[in-house]
Amino acid sequence: MKFFVDTADTADIKALAESGLLDGVTTNPSLIAKSGRKILDVVAEICAMVPGPVSAEVAATDYDGMMREAAVLQKIADNVCVKLPLTPDGLRACKTLTGDGVMTNVTLCFSAAQALIAAKAGATFVSPFVGRLDDLGQDGMELIADIVQIYDNYPALTTEVLVASVRHPIHVVQAAKLGAHVATLPPNVLRMLYSHPLTDKGLAAFLKDWAATGQTIA
Repeated sequence: MKFFVDTADTADIKALAESGLLDGVTTNPSLIAKSGRKILDVVAEICAMVPGPVSAEVAATDYDGMMREAAVLQKIADNVCVKLPLTPDGLRACKTLTGDGVMTNVTLCFSAAQALIAAKAGATFVSPFVGRLDDLGQDGMELIADIVQIYDNYPALTTEVLVASVRHPIHVVQAAKLGAHVATLPPNVLRMLYSHPLTDKGLAAFLKDWAATGQTIA
């Protein structure tokens, strides 16, 4: 499974990229607004730090507007992935951009039927939001299972399942077991993947015992 980080905080991205854990980055208008910076500057900085796909979302809702904004975004760097809403105009833009060789991420997916038509439109990634479904009392992972099964039934569909709205490590493990291709995680959740109290406890015991020997390795 590939790990993307879901943030526009370049300091967090830099630290995580240096760890070797990152395969890509996703942003959205809310994350850009939170950064307080201009979208073109933020995306350019992220693309320079992370060689993998960096999703930058259009703000327009009509086809012509999306295409104009996509043209600006894709000029930033070769690894920009244009993020589009799962709407009729968004899918039309996805089809056009994919035909032009541009990476696309169709976002705000909440049903298997939506995921199927996103794949038909040629999306590089589709982003089902599991946490938001859980918030409504539904099981977001059932959606991931359905999408993975449908895509597996049709090898000609090359769209990757990018699990979004991830709230905790269990989401990541469940998505990986189901065969999802990518999970995009908030920085704190990504860091939680390697944290465990028993790891901390065991390391503390090892260090205590080692100190008692009076030895050094180097």
